[in-house]
Amino acid sequence: MRRLTAFTLAVLFSTPLLAMHCPMDMAKIDEQLETNPPKDAATLQQVRELRAEGEQLHQAGKHGDSVRVLGKALYLLGLKP
Repeated sequence: MRRLTAFTLAVLFSTPLLAMHCPMDMAKIDEQLETNPPKDAATLQQVRELRAEGEQLHQAGKHGDSVRVLGKALYLLGLKP
């Protein structure tokens, strides 16, 4: 019973944390694109596409997927996700 309660609480509290993580990642990506964009046009395009996809997933409430996609964009920019 305690494990079930602990699991339920973990799930309830983790979703809002992921939801708050998405905007921070998007802000990091935006800042990097403004201050030091990738020199390679293909990488720049891929980062922009991943950033847009991450925002759409965030707005759809799919925060785990959004964090994963935004993490890929951060990785391409040389930042830690």
